[in-house]
This record gives sequence, C-alpha cells and structure tokens, in this order.
Amino acid sequence: MPAALRPFRMLAATVVASLTVTGCQAMDDAATALDRSDLVNDLAARMDEALVGTWTAEYQLAGGGAASIAQTRKPLRSSYTWPDGKITVTQDALTRCETAAGRTACTVLPPVATAGTPSVPVYAEAAERGLVTPPGVIRLLTDAALDSDATVTQSDTTVAGRPATCVDVRHTAGDFTACVTNEGVLGSFAGSLAGRATELTLSRWTETVDPAAFEPPPGAGVTDRRTTS
Repeated sequence: MPAALRPFRMLAATVVASLTVTGCQAMDDAATALDRSDLVNDLAARMDEALVGTWTAEYQLAGGGAASIAQTRKPLRSSYTWPDGKITVTQDALTRCETAAGRTACTVLPPVATAGTPSVPVYAEAAERGLVTPPGVIRLLTDAALDSDATVTQSDTTVAGRPATCVDVRHTAGDFTACVTNEGVLGSFAGSLAGRATELTLSRWTETVDPAAFEPPPGAGVTDRRTTS
C-alpha cells in the first residue's frame, strides 16, 4: 500500500470501529431498557392479577407494628388494617375505623362506585397511614419502567416461606426496594410512599380469609351514615 494512502485507510478503519462500537452500545442500552421494562411490568402484572384473588397477607411494620390485607373474590371485598385503623370495602359499604386512646370508632359509608373494589382515595388514605398497598407499588413499578434513567437491580429471595422476585430501583422520582411473591403478593417494601418513609415485610400469607376481617373490630363504636330509602 502506498504510504500516502496509509493514513486514510487507518482513519477509515477507526471510523468503522467507532460506528460499530456506538451501534452495539445503542443496542445494548435498548436491550437493557427492554429488560428493565419487562421485569418491572411483569411484577406489576403479577400483582394486578392477584388483586382479584382470595387471600390474607399479614405484615410486620418498621417499629414493631403489624398490618394486614385481606380480600375475597366471591363476594368481591377487601380489608386493609394497620395499628390504629382499618378500611373495609364491600358491595354494601365502605367502612373506616380509627383507634385513639384505646377506643375504636367506625363510620359506615355508602359503597364506592365499583362495589367491593377499593378506589384510588382508599389506597391513598391507607398509604398516608403507613400501609403500602399493591396498587401503590404497581404505580411505582410502572413509573420506573417508563424512566429511561432508572437503575433496576433484580434479585431472588424467600419471604414468609414464599419464593419472591425483588427489584431495587434507583431513579429521580424516589428510590425503593420491593419484593413480589410468585403468587403476586407484596412480599416487602422499603422506600417513600405518600411523602413518608415506609417499610414492611410479609410475615404470613394464606389463601383463606377469616370473615371477621371484613367486620368492625370487637368493641368498636359504629356509626352508620348510609342513606336509607
């Protein structure tokens, strides 16, 4: 090869190499984003499917408190309980209970629009009380899937004897770690929800539900504010 042409040949080789590396990097980045999206979407879909099942999940809260989520498919109803309160949604009513100074007071309200299915305000209220709800985590997972700058690390573990998939999410909207069991039940969560640091871990899960889960706590004062015709 003539010496005069050698620099141009070397330059062309360098450009080709640069384009090849850049192209591969772009493909790798796209694959990484797709993998991340597939992972968090799979967990969100798993939790969403579990929302129409029948099960009871008991949780240990940071600081020693306990909480629980119970739901049945037929009839469609659900109950969210935390140390100082409870929300129950059935086809007949929405019941809110609060405990203060050792006394529990419950208010029975008309059912939500979709009978037996908790509404967004119900989920938001539970979150404000420190109870992480599946829909709240589904929203966080969906936001992470849409964030191209999010860093998602996967791991597998066992929570309350149930195999679970965990994701550690780092992004500008807020960092969090969540584990979801193979059944689609929230296994654990640590992060910020409704503007407050929240942490819980599944302690027990069963496919049966005690009917008392949808009743006011024993000894509670009950005020029925449903209108009657």
